[in-house]
Amino acid sequence: MKKIVLIYGGRSAEREVSVWSAFSVLKAMDYTQVEVQTVFISKEGDWVKGTLFTAPPKNEGELHLSYAISKEDDAPDYTGVIISPSEIYEKGAIAFPVLHGPMGEDGTIQGFFETIKMAYVGSGVLASANGMDKIMTKHLLQVAGIPQVPFVPVLRNEWKTSPKTIFDLCEGTLVYPLFVKPANMGSSVGISKVENRQELQKAFELAFEYDSRVIVEQGIDAREIEIGLLGNEEVKTTLPGEIVKEAAFYDYNEKYIDNKIQMAIPAEVESEIVVKAREYAKRAFQILDGSGLSRADFFLTKNGELFLNELNTMPGFTQFSMYPLLWENMGLSYSDLIKELITLGEKRFEVRQGYFKN
Repeated sequence: MKKIVLIYGGRSAEREVSVWSAFSVLKAMDYTQVEVQTVFISKEGDWVKGTLFTAPPKNEGELHLSYAISKEDDAPDYTGVIISPSEIYEKGAIAFPVLHGPMGEDGTIQGFFETIKMAYVGSGVLASANGMDKIMTKHLLQVAGIPQVPFVPVLRNEWKTSPKTIFDLCEGTLVYPLFVKPANMGSSVGISKVENRQELQKAFELAFEYDSRVIVEQGIDAREIEIGLLGNEEVKTTLPGEIVKEAAFYDYNEKYIDNKIQMAIPAEVESEIVVKAREYAKRAFQILDGSGLSRADFFLTKNGELFLNELNTMPGFTQFSMYPLLWENMGLSYSDLIKELITLGEKRFEVRQGYFKN
């Protein structure tokens, strides 16, 4: 029986999305072949060992763990116990992190898995770190010749020292509307759409609550289409899906709490654009050294201009999220997608361990 260590929660503002993803993954596991040890990372950074699942959970509440203050406190009222992170290691087991945002998909947890010599699902340290950092992603895409919207990177120290210089730079390089985003955050957390300097100032204040580096992007009138990627050295791509927008911009609550997002899969896009989007997505995945899974997010304008916005190395993974639905449209079920990701993680681990034989 294969042991899967499912790690979810996390310290970032995206922890609730992670819980939903973990619940969906647990529901879809093939328990004739695997058993799943759940490990919850709390907002405070505690690692909490939860239930060993040999059958699907009955409800999401089973993942919201209350836990003992110390490992010695094994009172029966608690559903989990704090452990040392290294205690997740078990020979032959593979970690399946469904962690979103900083301290989850930014290379930190991946580096930990590498250190304890444990196989894991998803991209490695380099791809995770660069994919999470919007500024680094932009620079790498420029090198690869992949089109993107104009942008201005801003450091907190620059903003504090000379806000007028930053205002002048943004307004001299870009035109309103603008989007202001923390460099290392996802799920629309800390993101603002702004129409003037007063709103730009408030947007900077919000974004700098989440990161010391911020990116300001040119707002454009465009459709949002997305491509799923799957593989290690050999990469497969999906047909595009589309975020169907009734508003110009959806924030975190509208996306995940109010559930206002609608998707069209497959998207109605001209065949030449589809070919180009899949090519750009694959090239971006490879230049970032991606592995396992990613979702490439594009802007498509009315006159057919295509811009790659970002590469998400750990996209939302509920069974109703864009990434699994893109693969379902290609004939790969949610359950089979999970199996494939586990296999890819094991293969990547074997290849990397081979590098240390000499």
